[in-house]
Amino acid sequence: MIQHIIARLRQGHRTLAYPKVMPQLPDRYPGRPDIDPAACDACGACAAACPTGAISLENGLALDLGRCLFCTDCAAACPRTAIRFTGDFRLAVSHREALVLRGQPFELAQPLPPERLRLFKRSLKLRQVSAGGCNACEADTNVLGTLVFDLGRFGIQFVASPRHADGVLVTGPVTQNMRLGLEKTWHAAPEPRVGIAVGACAISGGPYAGHAEANDGCAAFLPDLYVPGCAPHPWTILDGLLRLLGREQTG
Repeated sequence: MIQHIIARLRQGHRTLAYPKVMPQLPDRYPGRPDIDPAACDACGACAAACPTGAISLENGLALDLGRCLFCTDCAAACPRTAIRFTGDFRLAVSHREALVLRGQPFELAQPLPPERLRLFKRSLKLRQVSAGGCNACEADTNVLGTLVFDLGRFGIQFVASPRHADGVLVTGPVTQNMRLGLEKTWHAAPEPRVGIAVGACAISGGPYAGHAEANDGCAAFLPDLYVPGCAPHPWTILDGLLRLLGREQTG
């Protein structure tokens, strides 16, 4: 027994201090893209390089984070540096329209309305549904339960049944095989339930958008939170959840 105690003392405290202390991500992490429409000469190189059609040049340069895979091919292809990646992991938003970048200030997610925030701020139980995902978003969601992130310290937990849940967190493009299951899960969660779309697939269908066997994400459920990425970093997901509950880092 004494050996276990000594080992624990040597290991120390492994849970990171976020949101009081901002995490340090590696330099290779691209983070949120930023665009400068004034620098764009509409050459089309960035749009041609994008594998999901996330970039539009109609009415000026626009980048849809809901479809972006964060591959950075657009930035590499642009000869005028009109697109750059900032390294900022804070990406979650409250409205689908906020994911379309046109050079405006980025609008991060806002807390739930007061009447719903009062119910969920101190305790939020979520049922996670993998609606045909590749398991990347699922893995980065599941890792939030480890001691590094320790989601439970914020009162947020994943539960086994939607009837025990305050909301549903969806990953994957919502394939035809999972559509009915997702609908049943959504309606089984008691109102006023919370809807969360995690990853490009859940937001827009990602690389599977337009496929006959996919439903282009869960937009039909009008999520309260959109977390873009392929896959979103665990810090991005956690930051979005805390912003939804009005408990984000304020410094």
